[in-house]
Amino acid sequence: MSLLKTIDPHPSFAPQESGPLPERLISGNPTFKTWAQDAAREETIKTGVWEATPGETRSVKGELFEFCHILSGVIELTPQDGEPVVYRAGDSFVMKPGFVGVWKTIETVRKIYLTVS
Repeated sequence: MSLLKTIDPHPSFAPQESGPLPERLISGNPTFKTWAQDAAREETIKTGVWEATPGETRSVKGELFEFCHILSGVIELTPQDGEPVVYRAGDSFVMKPGFVGVWKTIETVRKIYLTVS
């Protein structure tokens, strides 16, 4: 097992396809694709690429920590009781455990993610 993992931003294998939970959908009909590429520490750390089409959903992190690096597209994140922040290709951000807000995909977004649960 190698301790170095390169994350492919354009994986050639088929993604897992999904959508938002009905109770988290705010507007639109977004679809999600996930290309899981690595897991460590008994699956508590996961890394890969995720893509979403336009729409608006509630983002609830619970105990999950997530680092995101936007590869393409545009999103707007609005923390509960906070101001909207726009992220686009080249931007990176962290959603810490307990984060609650609105995730609005303005242009289809693709990101590299790293989650720790």
